[in-house]
Amino acid sequence: MAALTVTGISSASATTTTPDPFYQYTDSTPLSSIEPGTVLKTRTISLTVVGIKTSVKALQLVYRSTDALQRPSTNVTTVILPKCTSTCPNKDKVISYQSFYDSLNPEDSPSRAYAGGKRFQDLIPGLEALLVSPYLQKGFTIVISDIEGQNANFAAGPEYGYNTLDSIRAALNAPEAGLTRNAKVALIGYSGGAIATEWAAELAPSYAPDLNQNLIGATFGGVLVSPEHNLGYVENAPLWGGVLEMAFIGIARSYELDITKYLSDKGLEIYNKMKTQSIMNVLGQYPKVTWQGIVKPEYWDRTKVPEYVTSVNKIIMGTGGTPTIPLQIGQGTGGIWEGTKTSPIYGKGDGVMLAGDVRALARQYCDQGVKVQHKEYGSSHFITAISWLAGATPWINDRFDGKPAPENCASIAPGNSLAPLVYTP
Repeated sequence: MAALTVTGISSASATTTTPDPFYQYTDSTPLSSIEPGTVLKTRTISLTVVGIKTSVKALQLVYRSTDALQRPSTNVTTVILPKCTSTCPNKDKVISYQSFYDSLNPEDSPSRAYAGGKRFQDLIPGLEALLVSPYLQKGFTIVISDIEGQNANFAAGPEYGYNTLDSIRAALNAPEAGLTRNAKVALIGYSGGAIATEWAAELAPSYAPDLNQNLIGATFGGVLVSPEHNLGYVENAPLWGGVLEMAFIGIARSYELDITKYLSDKGLEIYNKMKTQSIMNVLGQYPKVTWQGIVKPEYWDRTKVPEYVTSVNKIIMGTGGTPTIPLQIGQGTGGIWEGTKTSPIYGKGDGVMLAGDVRALARQYCDQGVKVQHKEYGSSHFITAISWLAGATPWINDRFDGKPAPENCASIAPGNSLAPLVYTP
């Protein structure tokens, strides 16, 4: 389907997008007076998939959430409704699917794609709708939120988690969705979607204890555990090198840091070109980029930049809390397939994510009493997604069937240290 439609929708990518008033919160009530997960606006759409309008109906909800700086914010989620004639026995089974749309442009969010998007960047959310369609056919309810928020703060983990949890709250709060307070929710996501899935799982006990009881498990793969480590891993990588700058921009945006003062002339040139780009426009475009190549010489040592150290430590997975639900975690080790060399410090990865970091996170949660099923694949990031999804589907089905969650904590090999970066003035 992608091959058939890419020509037709790519021509629309250059058109100017008219701002959609649906996304704007204009009521007089301050957001600070509104509970997270409260529905602020609702509309019903016919789901658009890779530029094709379907007969599937979906709710789109503007809801109150929280940003990385703990301030009230608004976000949007899409709730895909099952097609039922009279009864919907599985409607209270909810798949919270976190998209890997990975972009610095809010126009690339799933909600915009599903509302009628015909741009090249809308391919990812469209194809992901096909991935979750088997659950829709079973009568499940599907929730797909704009995990990066309305500023597209790429790679900012905690903000992803807040947006994800509040999107589920909003779905439960929307009468039109028809969900009860006893609905069971499984979290699923790969790559960028894994960021949201994992952070939602670890933040739920503290940020959303009311919702935590509805969660039955989280499966995620291709995991960004410690972005500081990954920045070093993808330097000079022919395919994934541009992710370094994307993450730097997104994290800085999330915490409102002025990073331009650190950038070299080359860094500024890349920043101005990339600040509204999707990963689809970045992959393979920055094969020779390094940290030292984009910042001024006095900032070559990242440990001497206090704002960087503070913010990057806040997004190390496992620092926001401990999940109380079972986890299934998958990670590839064949990064050389995609041209990324094994790190002499952190070891193998899948080309963009580090397997040693993922093992360390899994072992940390095991030590804290979480049931973790962890598996490594000898393939690269893109190929591992296929193997991971093949295992994630029956794992999710077993959670909804109430079967005991499997775990293999005793066999998970040691990983890297996840200690925070130390500022060295």
